[in-house]
Amino acid sequence: MSKESFKVQGLSGKKTLKGILPVMGSKNAVLPVMASSIIFKKPLELSNVPDIEDVYRMSEMFEKLGAEVKRVSKRKYIVSGNLVNKSEMDPEISKRFRASVILTGPLLSRFGKVSFPYPGGCVIGKRPIDLFLNGFEKMGASIKEEGNKFIITAPRKGLQGASIFFKVPSVTATETFVMAAILAKGTTYLKNIALEPEVTSLIEYLVGCGAKISGVGTTTLKIVGTGGRLLSPKPYKTIPDRLETGSFLILGALSAKDLTITNCNPEHVEILIDLLKDSGVDIKVEKSSIRVRGRDKVRSFDIKTHEYPGFPTDLQAPTVVYLTQAIGESLVFETIFEGRLSFTEDLINMGANITLWDAHRATVKGPTKLKGREVDGPDIRAGLALLLAAIVSSGESIINNVYYIDRGYESIEDRFSKIGVKIERIKK
Repeated sequence: MSKESFKVQGLSGKKTLKGILPVMGSKNAVLPVMASSIIFKKPLELSNVPDIEDVYRMSEMFEKLGAEVKRVSKRKYIVSGNLVNKSEMDPEISKRFRASVILTGPLLSRFGKVSFPYPGGCVIGKRPIDLFLNGFEKMGASIKEEGNKFIITAPRKGLQGASIFFKVPSVTATETFVMAAILAKGTTYLKNIALEPEVTSLIEYLVGCGAKISGVGTTTLKIVGTGGRLLSPKPYKTIPDRLETGSFLILGALSAKDLTITNCNPEHVEILIDLLKDSGVDIKVEKSSIRVRGRDKVRSFDIKTHEYPGFPTDLQAPTVVYLTQAIGESLVFETIFEGRLSFTEDLINMGANITLWDAHRATVKGPTKLKGREVDGPDIRAGLALLLAAIVSSGESIINNVYYIDRGYESIEDRFSKIGVKIERIKK
């Protein structure tokens, strides 16, 4: 893992950033589509692929499974998931990123067996996999724990269609069981599914490739299985990353003189746009771009994270940084992950007035002047949030654990430098 850091010279609260900031392809959209290549007869072509660590990890996982991932150009890949010849997932790679769990669905439905360790990733709280284990059992699979790994085996005749209700609308569980159900025998009903744009993008793509799925865009899907027959792939263009879009929008609200965010879908961050507009930020929305100009006096607002189309948990941390600069008191209620507010300790050390009441609730009083510090980014989104805090602050900051930021944001220092951020990557 990289031991690199970012050194940032803060703007002391000044609104100076200007220019164009492009959004890359969505990490959370491209990874499940890569996973879906396992249920195809032929190689899958992907475009607008972000150049990030999680794509590299998924590529490594495929190679360990016997497949080939070829990088045709910087944004274009050919994934030969049809060449996968085993279903035991590499434990070291699996532990490094959560998205590895979505491979269990297509691997189990195609090969009748899959083994994998408890999936890892960012330290943002418990991520139980009971949704996956219970769902596979309903499809007829047997589950065995052996040491630190799970071994799941389908019935001799393959996975069977079932009715599966998700206790919470999980993105990864929805994606996993959509892919598992496509090759299963019979009809599967998935209820209370996630509605995030990345999930919808995957489902619409699979329908375009011949999958029989109805109810797209609703909370209930009906999937008629192929009985094991593989689909024929079509090229997939990765949708814009809405979390990158939202993060850049918050950066603009904090520090922009005149910033235009391009290659995005504003509809995917509608709740954030409305909140920032109500707060006093100057925002102009076009079909695939957002122009933002920061204001010296903005008003606070409360946030409660919720599944899409509610406020995204992945934008909670950057928004907390924004609220430290807004007038008034805000309540932040994190309903998804219990460890996601722990990064506020670093913001407090930088001068923020934040009270953490419990693992899910905090109050933020602003505006406060932040001062540069050396901080450790604990996960992808909190790492980016601390980077935003460093840009707003006075003096110099060092952001460690750059690897986490690299997992979700391509060449962030290069793009930020072009709009006026004084940032450089250093090795410690």
